[in-house]
Amino acid sequence: MNRIIFLLLLVSPLFFSGCSKDGGVNIFSIQDDIRLGQQTKAEIAAYPGEFPILSEAANPAAYNYIRAIRDEILATGKLNYKDEFAWEVYIIKKDDVQNAFCAPGGYIYVYTGLIKYLESKSALAGVMGHEMAHADERHTTEQLTKQYGVQTLLGILVGENQNLLTEIATGLVSLRFSRGNEAEADESSVIYLCGTKYEASGAADFFQKIIDQGGTNIPEFLSTHPNPDNRVQNIHQHAQELGCHTSIDYDEDITGYNLFKNSL
Repeated sequence: MNRIIFLLLLVSPLFFSGCSKDGGVNIFSIQDDIRLGQQTKAEIAAYPGEFPILSEAANPAAYNYIRAIRDEILATGKLNYKDEFAWEVYIIKKDDVQNAFCAPGGYIYVYTGLIKYLESKSALAGVMGHEMAHADERHTTEQLTKQYGVQTLLGILVGENQNLLTEIATGLVSLRFSRGNEAEADESSVIYLCGTKYEASGAADFFQKIIDQGGTNIPEFLSTHPNPDNRVQNIHQHAQELGCHTSIDYDEDITGYNLFKNSL
């Protein structure tokens, strides 16, 4: 299934879009990001066995809860593509998967396993902010350009090296963000939450739990950057520098979060 998704992604029209904040080149345009996200959403919906999306009709309260978090993040006005991207949120019913991702164009997917692993609404908001930052900073399409190169991608688009499509699609299955991308997403999560009622360093709570459990159960989507200690420190430091809410002055609604978890 993954090959099908990414083969479809790669046939979308591309053109040189410029450089990212960390100097990386991104050959994709904003409209390409949007189309990639739409195609990814369609492919995920076509494979309910692998991606069992929780029914919104049967779980309206759960979707209202998680989408309210998204709305508060967007309301800060800190995202570059608040109005351009879709920012749709979907819950994937897999309790044994601690994962979350945001496709280009703002399609957010959160697994029930991750929601149940976390212990507070701020922690969930922190992880959601982190994943939204990957889409808003266009890290996925930047990594595609970096991994395969401008010439390779352009060659495929004009009909050359078509045999590389399968090879590229296979590589995309294991695509991971750079340390610079991860650091930027961590910082962006703090910036987003700093303008909300949530604890700005909510994402650090997630990494702290990994540390408390001995650091042996690193979720798959963090597997190439298993440095939770440094990330906890950096996130808290960034929140302190910005003068944001901390766990001391934020009254967590733990009961409400537990009700949300138990409803899934």
